[in-house]
Parts: sequence; structure tokens; C-alpha cells
Amino acid sequence: MKAISIRPGTTSIQLVERPQPNIGAPDEVKVKIIRVGICGTDREEAAGGRSMAPKGSADLVLGHEMFGKVVEVGKSVTRVKPGDYVVFTVRRGCGKCLPCLMNRSDMCLTGEYHERGIWGLDGYQTEFVVDKEQYAVHVPAELEPVAVLTEPTSVVEKAIDEAVRIQTSRLPDSGSTPDWLYGKKCLVAGLGPIGLLASTALQLRGADVYGLDIVDENSVRPQWLEKIGGKYIDGRKVPPQKVADAVAPMDLVFDATGVAPVEFNLLEALGLNGVYVLTGVPGGDRALQVDGADLIRRLVLKNQVMVGSVNAARDHFQLAVDDLAHARLLWGNHLNKLITNRHRFDDFASAFQHHGADEIKAVIEW
Repeated sequence: MKAISIRPGTTSIQLVERPQPNIGAPDEVKVKIIRVGICGTDREEAAGGRSMAPKGSADLVLGHEMFGKVVEVGKSVTRVKPGDYVVFTVRRGCGKCLPCLMNRSDMCLTGEYHERGIWGLDGYQTEFVVDKEQYAVHVPAELEPVAVLTEPTSVVEKAIDEAVRIQTSRLPDSGSTPDWLYGKKCLVAGLGPIGLLASTALQLRGADVYGLDIVDENSVRPQWLEKIGGKYIDGRKVPPQKVADAVAPMDLVFDATGVAPVEFNLLEALGLNGVYVLTGVPGGDRALQVDGADLIRRLVLKNQVMVGSVNAARDHFQLAVDDLAHARLLWGNHLNKLITNRHRFDDFASAFQHHGADEIKAVIEW
């Protein structure tokens, strides 16, 4: 079968032949890949960035945002059956620490985890894959057009879940509403796929959502946001440190920029008792000057919380499926417009190039 692989540390991506995997245990599921998303992590790998091949192999099959159809299951599998649509999760635990033994490898304590398509395990940019039933999440057939968005949505679900759990545990008035987010002012910074999916999840929870970016308001991302009820802030006109004055102090800031200076400036937008969740990972190692005393004063005197969130557990993938289904009921085919660029698997080279201004999500069709 065909697969798209890279030699880690190089920019050498190629279409290769690999043996087709077969079920070798009663709890395994074999899936025919339909499509796989391309994200910043994939493009970083393609540029020679962080990645690791499986032990004993010189190359790594890319891809972690997968969607496919079950073609075969082991005799003990009950969660899915042939013909079902599924997604697999990404991270595989170390097998040593308690979180990993609880199937919460997103909170691994040893750092010895592996990630499909990224770190030590082949990914999903191929024709067929086999994995354990515990990593499979069933997807309803009606979500077929957008199910490839499940993995990035799972990252959003975990980040929001962590922020809400923190707030509801520490704020005495949190029990006054069934959902802490209802009516809260939430700023999403960076309107890429993660940012727009975060805006979607927050809208579904009744939040007052603002999206911050540095693109024209009539371009595709702000227009997509406004169609679901979000409000756009042009960061060239209202910089992050001025959002609280120009709009309002925010109860929650969701960062999806991965730009360190912006991430620190966004603290200025956070209101009293606010929570700031970071999902964007800055690239490079350029030094950044930060007024540490002012930062600490702000966090302490304004009773604020700043938390980083990465990866997601299986339950977050299920929440992602549920929210995608809810969003599709509310906004119909508008959700489909998040996928702006589709490439055949043999056109993989153009898929990994830097995206244009009108791209939101690129996928490879298998």
C-alpha cells in the first residue's frame, strides 16, 4: 500500500510502499483511510522540525488527524463494526504512570509516550491502518464531510474542559448557572482551524465569543466566525493589550496563535478572576523581554489563572464528535467550509507547502 513518509530532521517527504497491516490481536480494528488533515505540526515536521521515526525505522509515516471506515475487526471488538466510520486518537501512553494506565496519556507523567505520525509511531497518511479498539471513536455517518476535524476539535474540547473545571472549582458563584461559560465573554486569539473550532465550541455553550486575528474583516476566517455569531476584532486596529479597553475585559482567553509576544500581551485582555488557556506552541528560540513583576502582579491581584493544554484523551474525541454533530444541526453545511483545500494523496507535496490567505484547513484525500 502507499504511504507518505519523511526522514525526521530532513525535508525529504516521499510517497512510499508499505506492507498492508493485518489484524493480529482480538481487540484490533482495521480501517481504510478516507482523509487526513494537515496542520501546523505536520508542516513543521515537513520543514525538518520535531519528529521521530519508529524504533528500527529510518522514516516516519506522517499524519495524525485521520478519518476512515472500518473494514475488519478482531473477535473481541464490540464498540465498532465493519462499515462504521471512525477516528483513532493520537497519543499512546508510556505504560508506566497512572494517567497512562487510565487511558489518559495526554497527562503522561514520564514523557515516554509516543504519538502516531509525530513521535515514534507511524501515522495515518496511508491507505490502511490497524490499532486497538480502545483508541477508536465511532463517528455518525452524517458527519462524514467534517469528521476529519475531530482531532483538532478534541484539542479544543480538552482546553475548554480544563479551563471550566478550574473556574467551577475555585469561584463561589460558579454554581449559579448550569454552564460556567454561558454568557461569559470569551476571546479566541488566532483564527486558524483550532481558533475557529474553539469559537464554535464556545458558541455552542452560550458564550459571547470574540475572535482576534490580523486579517481583513471581509476575508474567509472572520466571515466564517461571524456566520456562527462570533464577533471579529482586527488586531491591527485593536492590539491584544487594548482589547479590554476597546471591547471588554474577558472572562476567558483561548490562545491559538503560537506567537509568544502576542500570548503575553493577551494577558492584558483578561478580566478579574479570568482564566487564560494556551494551546498555541511558539516556534523558534528568539529571546523575548517580559516585565515579570507586572505579570506576577496581574495574576495575583486580579486572581487570574494561566494554564497550558496539549493533546487530548479519548473522551475529548467523543466530546468533539458530539459538538461537531451539534454544530452541524445548527449551522448545516457552513461547517464544511472549514475544509478549504483538498489534495489527492499523490499531490502531497503541495499540501505540505505553506498555506495561502484563503486556506483554513487542508486535507489529503485517500
